Amino acid sequence: MTTLNDSTILITGAGNGIGRAVSKASAAAGASVILLDKQLPALESLYDEIVASGSPEPALYPMDLAGATAENYELMAQQLGENFDTLEGIVHNAAALPYLSRIDDYDVSTWFEVMQVNLNAAFILTRSLLPLLRRAKQASIVFSADKVGQQPKAYWGAYAVSKAGQIALMQTLADELEGSSNIRANAVNPGPTHTALRHNVYPGEDVTTLKGPEELVPLYLWLLCNESSKTNGEVIDFESWSK
Repeated sequence: MTTLNDSTILITGAGNGIGRAVSKASAAAGASVILLDKQLPALESLYDEIVASGSPEPALYPMDLAGATAENYELMAQQLGENFDTLEGIVHNAAALPYLSRIDDYDVSTWFEVMQVNLNAAFILTRSLLPLLRRAKQASIVFSADKVGQQPKAYWGAYAVSKAGQIALMQTLADELEGSSNIRANAVNPGPTHTALRHNVYPGEDVTTLKGPEELVPLYLWLLCNESSKTNGEVIDFESWSK
């Protein structure tokens, strides 16, 4: 069984969907999880579930990535540094996907918000927490990617562009950090999964045809634990990995 004992893992978008499943599983594997989400009620209910299960007590960090400033990230890094000696992992899972639209009609303010949540936040958060990651014996940065980030297509707008940017950011980090640090960076392409994000753009879809977020957990845990220490700079497709 995958172990994350004595690890501290920060998970964004922890309140629901994939983030919630990975948070619970990471805690069950022994990690102290830092739960970041803009929805405090979702964080509080997740906290209660993790504590009730007997897993290590998590930390809550309510934060709206859409409106967060550089100063907010600096404060977060300072506060986490005061409470944790090291950081063994970050899971960049928070995402915004408000609608599908052709570029002609895409609202500019919405474009900026999607880029802020999906891409800019991942950059600033990682940059702010690199000192804590470097203190760990081994550390892993995991992005929740999407196939449209590798093969963009019509109407996916800012979401596709931001996901392509995430992959570029991940590979840039992996190349910069390889050989000079203990940190690796990879991305997961979950494929079609029953989440609120997907339901937002496919409201009529038969959800019984989709896998649940819990099915993705083994891949995320593998990337977070030391068993994947030789894997760096990869976009891993869940469907292929799980076969």
